[in-house]
Amino acid sequence: VQLQASGGGLVQAGGSLRLSCAVSGRTMRSLAMSWFRQAPRKEREFVAALRWNGDSAYYADSVKGRFTISRQNAENTVYLEMTTLTPEDTAVYYCAATGRVSPFNTAKYSETSYDYWGQGTQVTVSS
Repeated sequence: VQLQASGGGLVQAGGSLRLSCAVSGRTMRSLAMSWFRQAPRKEREFVAALRWNGDSAYYADSVKGRFTISRQNAENTVYLEMTTLTPEDTAVYYCAATGRVSPFNTAKYSETSYDYWGQGTQVTVSS
């Protein structure tokens, strides 16, 4: 399974970006998907996750109401729509996936629940 993240860039505070993560090697219908991010000198942190059929989404408190995770299974792509960006959102954003039901259900916020990772895409928000 390979994940290819894209869509990062430089944006002013208050602006928006949409990240994409293309999945290959396995149908995305069998995967729960998530986004994590890592800011400079900080540990990687959970951002958002979406169940296999997209019926439930989960967000970190810091992005709730501003970010939206969605998936298009037919296109094998997951998206992260980010609005009202602030400099605190500056980070490398990673998409991740897992086919394991139990780890996702019990610890979807943990990196260890995910088996597949994309290479990351840089998001920089200027003040």
